[in-house]
Amino acid sequence: MQQGSQSFSDYEPVAPAPRRRTPPREEDEWPAPDAGGAVATPDAESLEGSRSKKSVAKKSSAKTLAAKDHAFEPLRRGHSLTFVCLFAFTILLYLRPSELYPSVVTNNITFVVGLITLAVFLASQLSAEGTLTARPREVNAVLLLCVAALLSMPLAASPALAWEEFSGTFIRCVVIFVVIVNAVRTERRLRALLLLAVFVSLWLSAGAFNDYRLGNLTVEGYRVGGHGSGIFGNSNDLALHLVTIIPVAAGLLFASRGLARKAFYAASILLMTAAIVVTYSRGGFLGLVCAFAVLGWKMGRRHRLAVFGAGAVLGVGFLAFAPGNYGVRLLSILIPSLDPVGSYGAREGELVRSFWAAVHSPFFGVGMGNYVLMSFDSRVTHNAYTQVAAELGTPALVCYLFFVVTPLRRMGRVWRETLSRPDEKRFNYLAAGLQASLAGYMVSSFFASVAYLWYVYYLVGYAVCLERIYASERAAQETETKTLASSEETEAKTQAGLEEASEVEPDGAAPFDGEMVFDPREI
Repeated sequence: MQQGSQSFSDYEPVAPAPRRRTPPREEDEWPAPDAGGAVATPDAESLEGSRSKKSVAKKSSAKTLAAKDHAFEPLRRGHSLTFVCLFAFTILLYLRPSELYPSVVTNNITFVVGLITLAVFLASQLSAEGTLTARPREVNAVLLLCVAALLSMPLAASPALAWEEFSGTFIRCVVIFVVIVNAVRTERRLRALLLLAVFVSLWLSAGAFNDYRLGNLTVEGYRVGGHGSGIFGNSNDLALHLVTIIPVAAGLLFASRGLARKAFYAASILLMTAAIVVTYSRGGFLGLVCAFAVLGWKMGRRHRLAVFGAGAVLGVGFLAFAPGNYGVRLLSILIPSLDPVGSYGAREGELVRSFWAAVHSPFFGVGMGNYVLMSFDSRVTHNAYTQVAAELGTPALVCYLFFVVTPLRRMGRVWRETLSRPDEKRFNYLAAGLQASLAGYMVSSFFASVAYLWYVYYLVGYAVCLERIYASERAAQETETKTLASSEETEAKTQAGLEEASEVEPDGAAPFDGEMVFDPREI
């Protein structure tokens, strides 16, 4: 090689530079090296702490996924005409003009209005959302219940009877439930439906109490019957309906302002309670007790002991002033021999047989509406839960329970979130009322085959809509707060920029500090 040049072998070997390690995450942080350069390995305690932090992270992510169904999202405006049709359909469903004035028109008017409601809903929903329906969990559950009903038909003892049951009231309940979930988008619409239910319940209660006063006791010689032959035609079904509406009236009572409104709702609660008494419905009584217990627990949160003490005193007074044989009727729940007509024993037998049917056909059941073909005396199950399990199978029962229990959790979440928000107390009271209504239904429906009837579908629809409206209002408030904070931040930055610009002279010159220095070179 030329002089002055060097080969690579002329240099001393250099040790390679150590690789730069990425800083460890907090949950995987290792101890620092000691003075000798050794690094201590993590002990069992540090590893356990790492695992616990990871498990907490997993739980928080699971809670995040569970909260997606409760996300605060604004609801779009729309479905005004759909709600008008829905309101008209509900009036016809409750009043049943075909029973008051039988004719060709009145016999079909409810069905025709229902079809119009569905047509208007589909057109409005597709134009507003681009989908057939919103998909909260309750909608998914009821759609799965429909699938279970369809799957049970080929294996049913009478497929024709199963189809008749499915295509009758049940599918109409499902359709109207979907319409309620999507069309009731404002608090005013929800209150209109709730007030309609209260007014109709007052009308039914006044009729029942008047029948008792006149001695028109058509059931077992000492009980008033229902109204007509529809969903209120049975005294037990009438009592179940009133059990679900009384807590709603209580929620409206606490949420309303003004003495006149509060007096109206209080009188409504008393009249509906009296109507439940004259029906002598044992399931209605148990559901009413459960509903009042939930209301007392929610409304009297700070004085629960006093509330339940007062409730016990009122209960004793209630039984003291009730009709003479009302206490005996209630005691027959515990002592079946006190039942003069033996209905308790018959229902107990059907309950056991419906359990047997559910175990015998666990997946698809015996077919919707087909239990009467295998009962002891062509009777229904008199239990909503075994009705679904025996006729549609255990998977359908899971869907039904999910459909009923999920809104209970929704209302509990709304109730907890609005406890410390005075401006949202109306949501708090309505959520507590609907929770009590659902709890009362779950107890009373243990004694009635009502799984395919209107009661629970309207209740669950009200609960889903209340949470959606509440979440929409929260989203609007959060958006308004963020917009206001952003505008204030922008204004502050602009003001700071103006103040900074005022301190700097044009062309980058330093600001004048008040001192002048004479320089002869400037002459």
